[in-house]
Amino acid sequence: MTKSLKNALRVWNRPDRAAYLFIAPALAILFLFTVVPLLATLVISTLDMDVFLQVKGFVGLDHFSKLFQDERLLDAALHTIYFAGVEVPLQIALALLTAVYVSKNTRFRKFLRSVYFVPSICSFTAIGIIASFLLDPQTGVYPNYLTHLGLPRLEFFRDPTWAMPSVILLTVWRSFGYSMIILVAGIQSIPDSYYEAAQLDGASKAKQFFSITVPVLMPALSFTVITTMIAALQVFDQIFVTTQGGPLNKTETIVGYIYNTGFKMAPYDLGYASAISVMLFILIMAITLVMNQYFLRKESDMA
Repeated sequence: MTKSLKNALRVWNRPDRAAYLFIAPALAILFLFTVVPLLATLVISTLDMDVFLQVKGFVGLDHFSKLFQDERLLDAALHTIYFAGVEVPLQIALALLTAVYVSKNTRFRKFLRSVYFVPSICSFTAIGIIASFLLDPQTGVYPNYLTHLGLPRLEFFRDPTWAMPSVILLTVWRSFGYSMIILVAGIQSIPDSYYEAAQLDGASKAKQFFSITVPVLMPALSFTVITTMIAALQVFDQIFVTTQGGPLNKTETIVGYIYNTGFKMAPYDLGYASAISVMLFILIMAITLVMNQYFLRKESDMA
């Protein structure tokens, strides 16, 4: 063995340095599929480029100034905020209440955990297609049930009023199981002695929930809220499959508008679509940092 090889082994044989060798593949993948596309998007946003990668010139910040004059983008942003503002609280509330119920390790409640979690590992595309068939106003099962009950036959994904609420409920049903599993793990880590002491003091179940469960669960709860919010602000799959942004663009979100601008509507302005993507990235990063600071403060106050 050569002296240089021995020196290299001596350097990397230390645990604090050997760790970098193990995380190197993950870092390489992260750099290749996250950092590089992000930098490429930033560069493309300053160019007049179409989807065929034909560059017509450098436009600088013109695309970003156009953002504030685009009424359709403003509507898409409002639809995104509406979706996130309703879907995230619903999903977290349902996940938390369900997690409290199924946290006990009985056979039936373990079975319920699996039942509730299964939809979250299914493709949103498949779920959206099935939901479109079930809720179709002409041939769908549920509109037919409404008719038999003497209720109006609702056009869930085709009605401008009901389209977004239908997508929100579909998203909550599909995704709350993932948040529930995280919260179940957090609840099961709470020592039973906390609840026993509260019972001796005469605390009710509701008092125990708000005084013990929620404060101790705050780290897991903050993680689920932040990740759910990030996903909600990037909503696309379920809307693309069920409504394609309609009817009357009532369910078109920011990501949907990015897709339409860059790949669906002439002149296929990839530069402008990239500018919207950069704006969305900054928006999500800002919201994430604010929420993270808020939850850190809450955790320190409850400690």
